[in-house]
Amino acid sequence: MATRTHIDTWFKKEDYWAVIIALGLILISTAAFYNGSAKLLSTMAINIPGWSTDFGKIVGYLSNNLAGIAYLFGFFAVAFTGAGRILGYRSTNYLASFSVLFILSVIVTILGSNKFIKDWQLETPLLALLTGMIISNMVKLPQWFQSGLRTEFYVKTGIVLMGATLPFTVIMQAGPLAVMQATIVAVTTFTVIYFAATRLFGLDPRFGATLAAGGSICGVSASIAIGGACRAEKEHVSISISMVIIWAVAMIFLLPVAAKSLGLAPGPAGAWIGTSEFADAAGFAAAEAMADERAVKTFTLMKVVGRDMFVGIWALLVAFLSVTRWENKNVAEASRVSTSEIWRRFPKFIIGFFAASIFTTLVIACLDPKLGATFTKEVIGPIKSLRGWTFTWTFLCIGLTTRIKELTSFGWKPLAAFAIGVVINVPLGYILSNILFVDYWLGVK
Repeated sequence: MATRTHIDTWFKKEDYWAVIIALGLILISTAAFYNGSAKLLSTMAINIPGWSTDFGKIVGYLSNNLAGIAYLFGFFAVAFTGAGRILGYRSTNYLASFSVLFILSVIVTILGSNKFIKDWQLETPLLALLTGMIISNMVKLPQWFQSGLRTEFYVKTGIVLMGATLPFTVIMQAGPLAVMQATIVAVTTFTVIYFAATRLFGLDPRFGATLAAGGSICGVSASIAIGGACRAEKEHVSISISMVIIWAVAMIFLLPVAAKSLGLAPGPAGAWIGTSEFADAAGFAAAEAMADERAVKTFTLMKVVGRDMFVGIWALLVAFLSVTRWENKNVAEASRVSTSEIWRRFPKFIIGFFAASIFTTLVIACLDPKLGATFTKEVIGPIKSLRGWTFTWTFLCIGLTTRIKELTSFGWKPLAAFAIGVVINVPLGYILSNILFVDYWLGVK
């Protein structure tokens, strides 16, 4: 009976289904590549081309890729709805909701590909966020539509897919200074926000940890992962996400302007953005505003490879503290807490991220250079595109479940604690990127 209960619980977790869906897609794509039939994946990897006033270009692209759009929708609709049924969501409502979400994502992606909108730094994920917020604050969403607004499900799936696009060799090549800088930033900012929240403003430790994770590691996904690991209140996770969104949007505009005004080189500027931004999508938009690929590369090394990897470490640490300290007042009982409880709370999609990274690295290593390049083009390339769609659904869901009135109802304490972290984080990032480690970042090509 115990085994059966364990299995039933295993299948009732979004983390596992996010890993199953993402790793399943990666394995199927790899098998198709070896069988010479990777065309299906590239067909469903829809990439809306850039356009300015020639809307006919978009109409022509959509007309020529109707099959790919259908495959893209079909795969994820079946995967998410099927998993949702096992998780306890009503299938008809979920499918209907995801269908609307998918249509919105196509519209938003088309708009996000427009040159005029890009010039305003409104990349597709942020445009999805704003679109969702406009809709949710102007129209009362029907109850059935809530079924498919599964922010955590989509972002977890996207993070595992991100692992496949980030070979483990890239992580290893990031260099000791990049890892050192990421460590300094993550530890310092997390500590500052956590102690400001708990010691200065008396917030719940689990709330403080969730806020600190969002400000020091990888924004929305960190707030979700750490909030789940320490069993923070749902509203605490929502407030943390709101803090990340508010500051991430502000930094999209402020950091590139500041970097250009100070005359920073692309490499150090990208590292500074990677140190000081709070969300990957927003950070990419800010780095791309530097109009130099070196800024994007150093941003990736700092933010995605460096800081984002702390999610697993922080989740494990926070889960341990939550079990042994925050939830258990009896020290004797706390000392006897089983490590299985910590494992149960550890976000399993982080393991999926590393599994995907190691898997694709091994596959490429086993191929000759020419085939490896082909694999990267025919498998990794499309997976990057599919990852982008999952993040678009994520930001749409965040927007569709966020109301302005609620953003202003959380009080001043969380905002103040997060703001203190920003005041420390931004100057620290500048000092590390443009003074202490500037030679390293200037050398990244």
